[in-house]
Amino acid sequence: MIRYRFIQVNRACYGVRRCCRAVDVSPASFYDWHRRGPSTRQLADQRLLERIRRIHRDSGGAYGAPRIHAELQIACGVRVGRKRVARLMRAAGLVGCHRRRHHPRGLTRRHPAAAPAPDLVKRHFTAARPDRVWHADYTELPTDQGKLYLVAIVDGCSRLAVGHAIGEHPTAELASPRWSLGCGAAACSTVMG
Repeated sequence: MIRYRFIQVNRACYGVRRCCRAVDVSPASFYDWHRRGPSTRQLADQRLLERIRRIHRDSGGAYGAPRIHAELQIACGVRVGRKRVARLMRAAGLVGCHRRRHHPRGLTRRHPAAAPAPDLVKRHFTAARPDRVWHADYTELPTDQGKLYLVAIVDGCSRLAVGHAIGEHPTAELASPRWSLGCGAAACSTVMG
């Protein structure tokens, strides 16, 4: 069928016989296909595509193939395969809304000339008493005006937040405990990323 469509598209420029020779098809079979018209499957696909377009339009362009398939089966009572719906949508150029996949790049970028900070907690992140070990973690918050970065400071013993800060850049100063409640922890473990 693809060969016949190729001949149909190019016959004005190159002629039927030349196109048939190029794709190894006899001219009689091409003319037979041309007279035959659309098959019952193609007609059913056209009717189904009209329903798919209507559901897609009614959803505001949000529904993709899985939701349109469910809508066809549940609301319309049409028994159809999900792959057939996806194929027809792909051929018609219909695409639903989808969330962008978030690929975290990590917020920590160590300056090449900076010396690594000492490990004051020796990889022991729990504490026997409150205010002995604090942990800091960045979270990126997308807003309409741009990105903001939230740093939460958590106590290593109680696991409660002892402070937080919000800034426009994920800097080390944002995570430092100097701005906190005034009670100083013996060690602060900063976990960024």
